[in-house]
Amino acid sequence: MADELDALVGRIDDGALRQELTAQISRLRQRRQFGLVFEEHLPERVVLPHHAIRRGTKVVSRDGGPEDEPRVVVKVSKGKARLAGVDGDESVDIADLVAVAEFGEPIYPGLKRLGSIARGGDKPAHVIIKGENYHALEALQFTHAGKVDCIYIDPPYNTGARDWKYNNDYVDHADGWRHSKWLAFMRRRLLEAQPLLTENGVLIVTIDEHEVHHLGMLLRQLFPAARVQMVTVVINPAGVAQDTLARVEEYAFYCFFGKPQVQLATDDLLSDGGTLKNTRTWHGLMRTGTNALPSDGPTLVYPIRVSSEGRVLSAGRTLRERIGAGEVAEATMDEWLPAMDACEVPGETDCWPIRSNGTLGNWRMSPGTLLELAQLGFVRARPKSSGGWALSYVATGIRKRVESGKIKARGRDERTGELILDDFPAEVRPRTVWKRASHHAGWHGSSLLNQLLGERRFDFPKSLYLVEDSLRIVVGDNREALVLDFFGGSGTTAHAVARLNRQDGGSRRSIVVTNNEVSDNEAKQLRADGLQRGDTGWEAAGIFESVTRPRLESAVTGLTPAGVPVEGDYRFTDESPISEGLEENLEFVELEYLDAESVSLDRAFEAIAPLLWMRAGSNGPVLTGRSHDESGRRMPYVLSDSYAVLFNPDRWRSFVDKLAPTVTHVFVVTDSSSEFANVSAELPPGIEIVRLYENYLSTFAINAGTSS
Repeated sequence: MADELDALVGRIDDGALRQELTAQISRLRQRRQFGLVFEEHLPERVVLPHHAIRRGTKVVSRDGGPEDEPRVVVKVSKGKARLAGVDGDESVDIADLVAVAEFGEPIYPGLKRLGSIARGGDKPAHVIIKGENYHALEALQFTHAGKVDCIYIDPPYNTGARDWKYNNDYVDHADGWRHSKWLAFMRRRLLEAQPLLTENGVLIVTIDEHEVHHLGMLLRQLFPAARVQMVTVVINPAGVAQDTLARVEEYAFYCFFGKPQVQLATDDLLSDGGTLKNTRTWHGLMRTGTNALPSDGPTLVYPIRVSSEGRVLSAGRTLRERIGAGEVAEATMDEWLPAMDACEVPGETDCWPIRSNGTLGNWRMSPGTLLELAQLGFVRARPKSSGGWALSYVATGIRKRVESGKIKARGRDERTGELILDDFPAEVRPRTVWKRASHHAGWHGSSLLNQLLGERRFDFPKSLYLVEDSLRIVVGDNREALVLDFFGGSGTTAHAVARLNRQDGGSRRSIVVTNNEVSDNEAKQLRADGLQRGDTGWEAAGIFESVTRPRLESAVTGLTPAGVPVEGDYRFTDESPISEGLEENLEFVELEYLDAESVSLDRAFEAIAPLLWMRAGSNGPVLTGRSHDESGRRMPYVLSDSYAVLFNPDRWRSFVDKLAPTVTHVFVVTDSSSEFANVSAELPPGIEIVRLYENYLSTFAINAGTSS
């Protein structure tokens, strides 16, 4: 078949067409034949309601019909735009048009500040971005490449209920390419997101039964080096009524990059009763199972001397020291006795690692480690009914909790020297099936959101406590972790991160990205009311403006959008009134698409200032403009306690003299690599130095990749 196809193509007279067909056939032959196979589909596009319309701009009709394909503006004059068309140019009122940007075309991002809340003192701020998430991810490559500890996303579930858009058109169950479009949609964003993770970062993606198997294959296909595990979460024990079985669960995929950073917890999220009781503080010192023979560890076979009171006194010579480099064979104690020293001190006993069958085994640690732990009280001896002593020790995980103060020691036994530890819960690995009342989506998702907003505005939010548990597993011990959610929805992720901070005094921060789309039904009603995309009334109904932003403002201030205290209490971990609010800082920004024809770095500084602030850690104020000196000239630099921008490298000396000792990032504006190197050499060590070109476009142009 392949040879016949090549022969047919060879008969085409049009050389350009023949070459194009040959290229496309070659591309098809290279496609995956096994595993997850799907159409890549054309690049997506994003609507820019506030972008200027001028010659060369791509536009669609503002009323947003799904069949509306982008057209190029040829000329703008007297409120009219002439559009290029197959059947000749057409003039349309500019007011009836809206600009669009297609994926794959270079864009020039900026961030417009929309407001902030400061209740967190000197903590870094959570950043909530209003904008298309693919372009936001590209902008974050400049600010956060390799810096994100955890990505948590709750993408569209593709249920067929017109709950997400592809190229400005809601996708429903009648779309024959529904699954393929969803996979292409997800693939683009996942590939942009992964470089933002740290070396040991974790990606968490939630989903339901509609795309769970496709998603699992996609993740393993995109990230073959990651370890991928799927968690099943019971979110509604009563079940969702269906024609067949009642569905009670959703799923979460954990993708672990580098060394898995799973933290132990006192709740495995599956067992009945929640927090597990501690059952094993002390572990037997003699090794069992594999590697338990003298030949497996001659340096771990030695006598441990114990006093009559049960105090560990000393450790004798190892078997390796006794027999030198010779082979070690399994033997009974009677056969080993000639090589062993007998203890002749009254009231003291030498304990050897003797197994129940009378043969010699080995200990779990070397003599040096044993004596060190005994000195700290982490080794003990108990008399055996058959005579002699049973030796045990405190395992590493529990020792760390004692040393950190998480487990309290009430003192030491005066006779034996062992630590006396308070009761404490066990720490275990969370299971891959979770069943907790706190994860109920209705009770602790929808109901809680309605309390915060004072009314119902959003369908199917995640349980706040489910997201807390999901994140605690990987960032619970990292109090300065950075969490990204680029399907921000109702803002549950940022809320959960703030709650984790309240529970342990952490300074974790989040970046949340969400668009300002309205639902399909809302769009129909808004059009019936005479509104179009970009109108104030339309934008006010979007998810960012009506849900994400007010929800997070309410969570932090403790007040509903109407200004009254939020009713109810947080439950489970850290129970407290919601009206107390949370001690966090929030910064709200909007992703802008700046005009390539009219910007330079200096003129665009206000728009890029939040990007620099974010790269520097989102600490303190955002430097948004250049002040003037006494003579009215613009200052050659701007400074804050955490970062600084040098606009005129000739003034580096006074710039360096005025740098605060807490500055972590310096941005130097210059087109000269030698000038940049000279300034860098004068800056204090430990500062991240970033070069910004004088031409804004050279520094920040993004989205110039392929359509795939």
